[in-house]
Amino acid sequence: MRVMIVGSMAAELGEAARIAIARGAKIAQADDVPSALAELRSGRGADVVLCDVQLPIEDLITQMTSERIAAPVIACGTRSDAVRAAAAIRAGAREYLPLPPDAELIAALLETLGGDGRAPVAVDPAMVATLRRAEQIAASDASVLIRGESGTGKEVLARHIHRRSRRAAGPFIAVNCAAIPENLLESELFGHEKGAFSGAIARRIGRFEAADGGTLLLDEISEMDVRLQAKLLRAIQEREIDRLGGTEPVKVNVRILATTNRPLEAEVRKGTFREDLYFRLNVITLTLPPLRERPRDIVPLAEMFARRYAEVNGLPHRPLSAEAKRLLEAQPWRGNVRELENTIHRAVLLASGDVIDVDAIELPVAEAAISTSAGGPAITRGPSTASIAPAPGAASLVGRTVADVERDLILETLTHCLGNRTHAAALLGISIRTLRNKLREYSAAGVKIPAAPNAVGVADRVPA
Repeated sequence: MRVMIVGSMAAELGEAARIAIARGAKIAQADDVPSALAELRSGRGADVVLCDVQLPIEDLITQMTSERIAAPVIACGTRSDAVRAAAAIRAGAREYLPLPPDAELIAALLETLGGDGRAPVAVDPAMVATLRRAEQIAASDASVLIRGESGTGKEVLARHIHRRSRRAAGPFIAVNCAAIPENLLESELFGHEKGAFSGAIARRIGRFEAADGGTLLLDEISEMDVRLQAKLLRAIQEREIDRLGGTEPVKVNVRILATTNRPLEAEVRKGTFREDLYFRLNVITLTLPPLRERPRDIVPLAEMFARRYAEVNGLPHRPLSAEAKRLLEAQPWRGNVRELENTIHRAVLLASGDVIDVDAIELPVAEAAISTSAGGPAITRGPSTASIAPAPGAASLVGRTVADVERDLILETLTHCLGNRTHAAALLGISIRTLRNKLREYSAAGVKIPAAPNAVGVADRVPA
């Protein structure tokens, strides 16, 4: 992970940099906002920007937005900087990092924003087979299409392939096609020349050039606009790209990995995905099984997350009780590994005593009916078809239109996800594009939409 520090390295910000380096991050540093922008335009870029709030962070965010540079900005400052911190958050900073820095907080930040470099957990035969196939083709330069439901760990597998490839010493650049608005994605991928559009005050190197000699991951590629797919196809076929506003092509040497949580064959039939691009990407296909189809991995994953989040939160490591393991193994895990991870993180914080027991594991009511018996918790996956009762609260829905219920469900889920469109879409089981269209429709009707918390460039805000 590449972290840019904007500010002096002499004091607390320098300590934050040293902690990040100890956690495996690569550091770039700029003394001021103009120098930071020059570095971001260079193509070396950054996965996250830590900026001293004493600097004009609002100007940095505004200019990054203007130049279509997608990287989350984290404001950094002491308690006495509270006013500036609030202003930075209002301007679009992703989060606020208090100084002097806490090592575990920085570890959690890097893990959340850039992946942790761990190999995928594979004990269940279904996952072992997928991982073995991935390692078999890792050394090649072939394009790889990684399929799987949301939350199955597609990016984790992509990073593992890169680490096992001949390009491991080169950069690994990930672009989330679902999280970056369509009007920013082209510049993010291919870069632009000075004057290419309003706000382009200097040349900016895109992700293709930044990944030169390494691997480019196109995450959730099914969300890419069909018009941009033609330019992507040419870049893959010809191994050259055209910057926006450029007059000459630029040669690139990049291996392409792509992920999708939807069947691209169906998207091809609907006309939302180019058939020629599908065949170009689909040289090798890897399918990640959902967690419910790799049950032997549930406990090893849970134990890994328990150790990780105990460390991140400065808590003693506590093992899972036998009852807790049985409870976890009985769940369908519609949200897959991501849902399991969140459940264990919560359990680590709520647990008391020497073990993580069932009382610390909070599950959605719809996913587990738990009753107490002499032999411990009895778990059922759901009612039989012969005894399905109306869902709690169903009577209150009578007389309401489906559209009204759908709107309330979407807005409640979005509020639950603190405005994060990508997570809300995953929970709702719809694409980010569908969610955005719905939110635009509600906004146009005068409905207040929860604000997106995302940083500049990766924001998926819906215009009011």
